[in-house]
Amino acid sequence: MTNAATKTQPQSQPLPTSKEQLLMHLDNIGISYRLHEHEPIFTVKQGESVEKTIQGIHCRNLFLYDKKKRMFLITAANETQIDLKKLSILIESGRLSFCSPARLWDRLGITPGSVNPFCIMNDKEGTVRMVLDSAMMDVEIVNYHPMDNSWTIGMAPSDLLKFLDSTGHAYEIVDFAPAHPDVEE
Repeated sequence: MTNAATKTQPQSQPLPTSKEQLLMHLDNIGISYRLHEHEPIFTVKQGESVEKTIQGIHCRNLFLYDKKKRMFLITAANETQIDLKKLSILIESGRLSFCSPARLWDRLGITPGSVNPFCIMNDKEGTVRMVLDSAMMDVEIVNYHPMDNSWTIGMAPSDLLKFLDSTGHAYEIVDFAPAHPDVEE
């Protein structure tokens, strides 16, 4: 069991996997990508102006847990709307809540605002369930932060799967349509 001191990231402590280490891994397994530098982006709203200049769809990541402390990394297209109550039914979990920054650091080795599907490689115990938006997988290019929110990396969805396969971490591709919020008329 980790103590409280190891659950927070001191400013001087490096990420367990840096952007450079991630890119080296992608190169080593033969993944093609495009890298774009920009101002740091912490929210989907902040990224709207950057998205206009980068080809492909842009994605967001939700790090969630349920009452049984099961953890989920949800990766979805920014346009995919998700109602957490409906999502919990869809993925057969308990009521979902957002994980704390401390748990995010402890499990995925990343800080808020930089969460991405690549940080699943830091889940050495395999305790985080990875769930991918099927709509995101049906496009030519998907974009994520590569461990650093001042960069965006674009690649084919098949290359994201190739990366996930290289980590040995299980993942699911799910149609999130049943989890869309009800439309008020």
